[in-house]
Amino acid sequence: MEPRFRFRLYLLTALILVGAGMLLSRLYTFQIEQRDYHRQRVPGPQTVTIREPGVRGEITDRHGTVLAENVRRYELVFNLDEIERDWKLKQKSRQDEGKVQGGEPPAPLSIGDIVARSIVPRLAEHGIEARFSKSALRSHLLTHGGLVPFTFPVDLDFDQISRLAEHNTEMPGVYVTARARRQYPYGSLAGHVLGYLKQWEKGDLPKEESRIYDHYLGEDEGIMGVEVTMDDVLRGPPGKRSLLKDEKGHILGLVDYIRPGQGSEVELTIDARIQFLTENVIRRAGRAAAVVMNPNTGEVLAMASVPNYDPNDFIPSISSKRKQHYDQNLASPYTNRCIAGLTPGSTFKLPTAITACLHGREDHRYSCTGAIAYGRGGRVRIRCWKRTGHGWLDFPSAIQRSCNTFFMDLANQMGTQAMVDGFQLVGLGKRTGIKLPNEAPGIVPGNLWWKREYRPGMSLTPSLLAQLAIGQGDSSATPLQMCAMVSTIANGGQYYQPRIVRRVIHPDRGVTYDDMPVLKVDLLREGIRSEQLAVIQNGMIKAANELGGTARRAGMSEVGVAAKTGTAQTTEMGQKSHNAWTVAFAPHQAPRYAVVVVVQGGKSGGAVAGPLVHLILRGIFAQEGGLKLPLEPLATYEGHFEPITQITLPDGDLLPLAIDEQGETGEEAVEAEPQVAPAIKVRPKAIPLPSITPEADPVPEPAPERETRRRRPIRRR
Repeated sequence: MEPRFRFRLYLLTALILVGAGMLLSRLYTFQIEQRDYHRQRVPGPQTVTIREPGVRGEITDRHGTVLAENVRRYELVFNLDEIERDWKLKQKSRQDEGKVQGGEPPAPLSIGDIVARSIVPRLAEHGIEARFSKSALRSHLLTHGGLVPFTFPVDLDFDQISRLAEHNTEMPGVYVTARARRQYPYGSLAGHVLGYLKQWEKGDLPKEESRIYDHYLGEDEGIMGVEVTMDDVLRGPPGKRSLLKDEKGHILGLVDYIRPGQGSEVELTIDARIQFLTENVIRRAGRAAAVVMNPNTGEVLAMASVPNYDPNDFIPSISSKRKQHYDQNLASPYTNRCIAGLTPGSTFKLPTAITACLHGREDHRYSCTGAIAYGRGGRVRIRCWKRTGHGWLDFPSAIQRSCNTFFMDLANQMGTQAMVDGFQLVGLGKRTGIKLPNEAPGIVPGNLWWKREYRPGMSLTPSLLAQLAIGQGDSSATPLQMCAMVSTIANGGQYYQPRIVRRVIHPDRGVTYDDMPVLKVDLLREGIRSEQLAVIQNGMIKAANELGGTARRAGMSEVGVAAKTGTAQTTEMGQKSHNAWTVAFAPHQAPRYAVVVVVQGGKSGGAVAGPLVHLILRGIFAQEGGLKLPLEPLATYEGHFEPITQITLPDGDLLPLAIDEQGETGEEAVEAEPQVAPAIKVRPKAIPLPSITPEADPVPEPAPERETRRRRPIRRR
């Protein structure tokens, strides 16, 4: 065969193979990849599959009181693609008639205008007020077409549902769906613990799901509190609805239905009535936090922070006006102060005391003269709150009277490494691991993180170490950390990890998670003896019950209370301020409750936080005595920035003995070294953005009617 004929043969073969390959490729595209697309365009009945979100599990307190539940709501959803196709089909029919009659074709409309003209008037006939955002409709259609239905912002009653069911064929693309909506029956109660939800974001649509379903509805997502940390178990398995439609989009019937599943129930360690009591008590202050814990298990019985928010405001989405109200509150209502870092003041004398016991210094004695000088020539002076000094003090008396110089001297004798190790041993400077988001680790000056990240290249000088001992300077801790630390003193040396989730109960499998007490550190195994801890306990008992004690306002004559106060100097928005603390446990013979209260803007731990601790403990023990504490919905509390000098106890609650000393003022460290930063204040974390309700388009006002003037008849001459 000649070469030119062979070349032609090869070329022909190649062309045939390429053509066959292209044909097979197109056949695969049309018959496999785009099979569903083309099937939908074949006239005749077709099956439409709809994904329905699972039912979210409830959240209860330790006694079964429901704190987060689901309420059945009927929603109106639009298949915007179907509505647009139906409109265009009708317009084409009218256009064809117009050609016969010589009319001009109408201009194309946006999806918002189509809904306004074809759907809104019919909804009005059924008593449904239709207010919506045209831009939201347009962006939804461009992004998702008909795959994701558009949820119309209106709740339907039974009569409206019945009328829509009778006339569902009149509005193709308009459907009624039943959906469980989250509800928090007690309003803002435990709002920071529960958190809130964000509507399912349409951009989170999984690609594999879009191949299975014709319409997709996703689950709401937890973004704060327990709602986010336990989101995986709270979500229920999705359901699936299959509908048969004719070629005109009318529903012929239900082919198959798999009900959405129920998520697991999450039982918290919270006692709802103690939570209600605690939140009402701290509302006597402007910005405050309180934690109540069982010192023998680590279970958090109450966790309250004000100002606060109402989780119901975010369901199904928060209005722009309400969100602006929260955002403009400078007191930061989103911040859970119970797990935020705050300057601890003299409450840090307790971990200093624990460190001293670890090193056998519980017999330490010191003569307080009112101040200690540091640096060359004594240029840095840190005072005791009692300017004239306390004189000779032993360990319990130093805790009772909260003597600064006693603990500053003690810290410098032990050294930096001993202090840092002792503080970290009782959970300071690191997160507790509680199942809540955005927990702050706190700051222990001198530890590895402080040296590497916060103050690179710095080391603790004697004056900085002295400030650590009294909770000033860079020091910070969360109320939860302090409550866990005080619980360790109360129960005899066992540090239990704080817990907020008690159990997870699956609707079919029962209890799938049972959170047992987790012992993180046993101080007795670390070298502390019980009699050494008794020295610290004795100092706290004296502080709350004897003359000269700074925590006298926290004490109760009928119940033995052990307590310690603290007043920390801070700065807020460029102004000098204070944090007022009181930490306590009771009864001191056999502790069942540990309580920590901190008030931002409080000028005295004993005079401001002490009475709040007293009221919380009084209510708890009244409940033990048979009084049923109230429980009802709570409104939000906005807080304030006014300084608080003292909080007065109600009549009959005052201690019979006069209070001898006011305690710390927080002004003792004002002459500290210049490189020391201002005390740490609450720094709000970056909050995930909630779902914001689109603003409805304004309703156009009817044009004013023009006055018609009678024309005068023209007189002809």
